[in-house]
Amino acid sequence: MIEYRNLRVAILGGGSVGAQVASLLIEHGDELAARAGAGLEVVGVAVRDVNAKRDTDIPAHLLTTDAESLILGADIVVELIGGIEPARTWILQALQSGADVITANKAVLANHGPELFDAAEQVGAQLYYEAAVGGAIPIIRPLRDSLAGDRVMRILGIVNGTTNYILDRMDVHGDSFGEALMDATRLGYAEADPTADVEGFDAAQKAAILASLAFHTTVPLDAVYREGMTSVTHEQVVAARKAGYTVKLLAICERLVDAETGVEGVSARVHPALVPLDHPLAAVHGANNAVFVEAEAAGSLMFYGAGAGGVQTASAVLGDIVSAARRHVVGGPGVAESTHANLPVLPMSSVNTRYQITLTVLDEPGVLATIATLFSDRGVSVEGLSQSVRDGGDAERPTATLVVITHQAAESSLAATVAALAASPVVSSVVSVLRVEGL
Repeated sequence: MIEYRNLRVAILGGGSVGAQVASLLIEHGDELAARAGAGLEVVGVAVRDVNAKRDTDIPAHLLTTDAESLILGADIVVELIGGIEPARTWILQALQSGADVITANKAVLANHGPELFDAAEQVGAQLYYEAAVGGAIPIIRPLRDSLAGDRVMRILGIVNGTTNYILDRMDVHGDSFGEALMDATRLGYAEADPTADVEGFDAAQKAAILASLAFHTTVPLDAVYREGMTSVTHEQVVAARKAGYTVKLLAICERLVDAETGVEGVSARVHPALVPLDHPLAAVHGANNAVFVEAEAAGSLMFYGAGAGGVQTASAVLGDIVSAARRHVVGGPGVAESTHANLPVLPMSSVNTRYQITLTVLDEPGVLATIATLFSDRGVSVEGLSQSVRDGGDAERPTATLVVITHQAAESSLAATVAALAASPVVSSVVSVLRVEGL
C-alpha cells in the first residue's frame, strides 16, 4: 500500500517522446506507483501549440503553453523539447526550485553538462539522463553505477541509428550513399536536413557524454574529434567486405598515454571506421545502436538495442522517473556526478590506431620498395598489403591499386605517412583512408 504523497510530474515537450511518456504514465500509473513507492501525477505537458496534431493523444486538460508555472509546481520535471534554449534555462529553473530533472537532451548535456550538474549538486537535486544516449539501451546507469569501481579503458559505440542504417544498406544491399539516405528519409530515420547525423554532430555529443561519464572527467564537446561519413563510397564498402570488414560510424572514447609526453589522458572521437566482421559491432544492423565497453576488471560488455523512437526512448525516461520517485520516497540529497579525475583530454594526434590506405600507384619495378620506405621512415609498420592487376593509366605509365593495412601507430605518424604518399611521384592518388578499429 502506497502511503507517500503523490509526486507531481511536469513534462516539457509533447512530441513523439513526450506524448508517449505522458500516455504511459497515465495508462500504467498504478503499476509504476507500486514500483516507485509513490503515486505519479502528471500535472501538465508544456507545448508550443495546444492544438497541434500528435501521434499519441494527450488529454486536452493537461496541455499548456505555460512551462514555467508547471516547473515551479512540480517534484519531477521531464525535459523533452531538445536543443539548447529554452531547455537549458528550464532545466536550471527546475533544479534551482529543488525538483529532480529527467532529460533526453544530448545537446544541452554535451554543451552545458557541468553547469547543470553543479546546479543540481548545489540544492541536492538529481539530474537523470538515461535516454540521452542510446534511446532504450541502458548504458548511462551501467557506466555511472555498475562500473563505478572499475576502470573503463575504451568504449566503441554505434550511437546514431540514421548513419548505421545508411551504412548497413550500402553494405548488405549495395545501395549508394544517396540511395540509402533517401530510403532512411522515407522511413523517418533521417531528418529533412540530415547534417547532424551524417556529419557526426549527433554522435559527437553522445561521445562527450559517454567519455565524461566513463572516465570521471569533463570532456567538452569541442574536444571531440569529428569526421562525418558522407565521403564513404559504395566502392569502399565493397572493398571492406572483401577484406573482412564492415564500415561503421563509431564514437570512440578511450583512456590512453601520450607517446611523447608519457601523460595519461582520455580521448573522444567520431569517424567512419572499418570493423572486423567477427566483432560484435559488425552484427549491428538497421537503425539499431550498440555500445561496446572494455573495462579492466569486467572485460568486454555489449549493450544493444533501439537507439531512437518515441516509445523506446520513453522507456528510458520512465525508468528515470521511477528512480527519481524512489529517491523522493527514501529521502536524502541527489548523487553528484563523479567528474573529479580531471584527466587531460588529449588531441587526436595522440591517439593510436590503424589505417587502411587505398592508393593508385605506378605499376612498375621499385614502386613497392619506395612505398615501404615512406612508411618505415615515419615509424609505421605495414601489417598487410594487396595489389590488384594493372587497372589504369596509359600504355607508357600503367597504374594499379594498392591497399595497405598498417599496424597500430600514432595518428600523427599515420597522417604524416598519408601526406608523404600523396606527394610521392610513384603515387597517382590516395583513393581513400579509413581507420581500423575493434582489433
